Amino acid sequence: LNSLVGLQQVKKEVTSLINLLKVQKLRRENGLPDLLFSRHLVFVGNPGTGKTTVARLIASIYHELGVLSKGQLVEVDRSGLVGGYVGQTAIKTQEVIQEAIDTILKAMEDHRDDLVVIVAGYPGLMERFINSNPGLKSRFNRYITFEDYTPSELLEIFESMCKKSGYTTDYTVDHYVLEYFTNKYNHRDDFFANGREVRNFFERAAVNQANRLAIAYGISGDDIAMLTLEDVEQA
Repeated sequence: LNSLVGLQQVKKEVTSLINLLKVQKLRRENGLPDLLFSRHLVFVGNPGTGKTTVARLIASIYHELGVLSKGQLVEVDRSGLVGGYVGQTAIKTQEVIQEAIDTILKAMEDHRDDLVVIVAGYPGLMERFINSNPGLKSRFNRYITFEDYTPSELLEIFESMCKKSGYTTDYTVDHYVLEYFTNKYNHRDDFFANGREVRNFFERAAVNQANRLAIAYGISGDDIAMLTLEDVEQA
């Protein structure tokens, strides 16, 4: 978790949760009653801010701390819960969504000792979702906010992707990428995808490099590993 780029507030919130769970474990080992608090979480943030990545890590952390017997994360979205009703009337779909919520709430109660639910999505939509049902509101009271990545953090993510793929860059490339994502960040809208924006940009740059090298002669190992200013300017 601490190796992830940015997410300082997320790391702080998760660390506090871990500390609480550690103390809970110690209390249990010393015969003290359990503290009553919800382990279910609401992740609020825009796309590409690391919500799924952190959810997977929390599943593993919960398992390591003995909160869950297994550490697997089962990911589902709307289509996975109400897929059979897509395309039918709004009223019918709403009924089935409510049925899905009721089923989840019942499972959270029936398996409260070995089931943790994390719900995630856009800030406004998540607030509407939680407030749509009293049962949801009572069970989900721990919110973790995932802020948009800053331009410097987006550059750090790009550099991390380069390193993992064996690419090298120089100052001119890094300077251009920082300016590119500064402009993107300053003009971001609801479709700004944070880390996914970086992934798409990185993949376009890699394609540009491949197209450039494909028609070049006398290519060296350094050439293959280097992303140039030309590669990123066209990305």
